[in-house]
Amino acid sequence: MSLFCCPLCSSPLRREERSYTCPNGHCFDIAREGYVHLLPANRKHSKSPGDDKGMVAARNQFLSRGYYAPLRDALCTLALAHTGARASVLDSGCGEGYYTAGIHAALTGAGRPVALAGIDLSKPSVRLAAKRVPQGEFAVASAYHLPVADRSIDLLLNCFSPLALEEFRRVLRPGGVFLYVVPAAYHLWELKQVLYDSPYPNQEQDVPYEGFSYLDVVPVDAVMNVAGEDLPHLFQMTPYYWKTPKEGAARLAALDGLRVRACFRIHVFRREG
Repeated sequence: MSLFCCPLCSSPLRREERSYTCPNGHCFDIAREGYVHLLPANRKHSKSPGDDKGMVAARNQFLSRGYYAPLRDALCTLALAHTGARASVLDSGCGEGYYTAGIHAALTGAGRPVALAGIDLSKPSVRLAAKRVPQGEFAVASAYHLPVADRSIDLLLNCFSPLALEEFRRVLRPGGVFLYVVPAAYHLWELKQVLYDSPYPNQEQDVPYEGFSYLDVVPVDAVMNVAGEDLPHLFQMTPYYWKTPKEGAARLAALDGLRVRACFRIHVFRREG
């Protein structure tokens, strides 16, 4: 059986060679790259939801160079600390699968069998994720309508993605752990200083969420000297990319070789019973 359930009737899905099927006769084809589309047409808010191909490619190139490896490694450490002998893992908003792959490698490397799934609204993202972690399951789907059964997940990762708390409570088992990654106050601060006349830090909040026990917050910093062809990739994967056409090459040139800090906070929650 699959970690996924039918987005139309919520029945369990069975993964076959070329499709997922449910007992009520619903069938979903598996794409050549290994992912499945589980986002019903009436839940799509645009023709191509999620990150576009250009942003996905930029992020994939940037992350593959290891700039955010400290965050990946911290997530792997937490995954090992908060899972048992075997685990079911869901990455909600998995992107191109960089962090998903790290957690899968950490758990399997420790000799722990893992059932792993990832979802994202972006088809280009899910396509890359499925190729990066062929042992997992990946679907185009919404975090607000997770195609996952109630109380079926031991570890849920949400990295810079929509916070769908009701759905996260629903799919996590009692005692299951939720890792929530957000930018810290001075994330990419040096970049913002170049791009904005009056930059301001991100707001940081430690908010208790209903149905969850707040276990910890883990700060992670990555110091980067980004230059050359990697700089446009960083720029394109941030919210500041919109300034490129307006400001032109001068803004980009001012960033070349700049020492930039990437600052993250990993909030750790446990699902209450």
